[in-house]
Amino acid sequence: MAVLVALLAVVVTLLAVLVAGLLRGQGEILRSLRGLGAGLDADPAVATQQAVVVPRTEARGAPRETPDVVGVSPTGDAISIAVSGAPHATLVAFLTSTCTMCAEFWSAFADATHHPVPGDARVVIVTKGEEAESSARLRPLAPAGVPVVMSSPTWDAYDAEFAPHFAYVDGPSAQIVGEGFAATWDEMVAMVRKARADAGIGSAS
Repeated sequence: MAVLVALLAVVVTLLAVLVAGLLRGQGEILRSLRGLGAGLDADPAVATQQAVVVPRTEARGAPRETPDVVGVSPTGDAISIAVSGAPHATLVAFLTSTCTMCAEFWSAFADATHHPVPGDARVVIVTKGEEAESSARLRPLAPAGVPVVMSSPTWDAYDAEFAPHFAYVDGPSAQIVGEGFAATWDEMVAMVRKARADAGIGSAS
């Protein structure tokens, strides 16, 4: 009996050493990946929370094309919204109906009084097209007075890979002065204000 107990103790000790070694190895791998900037979260939007605004000014070369937003509404109506050359700025917000972080923006855009967009920019919400998004889920989310356009080509045209993604377009100059990922309303506002300041547009408000 004593021999069995001793053998069991040895086996348990060996297993403990093996598990500890595996955990140390996993920790080293995770640290290496983080050092390389790799995101490990299954949600690609979460993995890009450190994304920063990309200013689009003449100093960076030729202005990016700012195509019109063309698609359909959640109720099936055809929509075409001119962005480039408009007399005002436009905040193009790329959202989805299922993204957890998008929920804050759907609510905020519905309350313009308490959540004004810097520069008094017009807001246009763009979701993926009908092949990837549910119009039934979008209809109750759509804020009154804010156009919601289902258009996958617009995501491609603005290089929007994850949601929530934002592009701030200065209509008169037909330039995307700033764009990037923002996880919260405050992050988005700070991103837009910085883009406007860097581009020398208006005030910081």
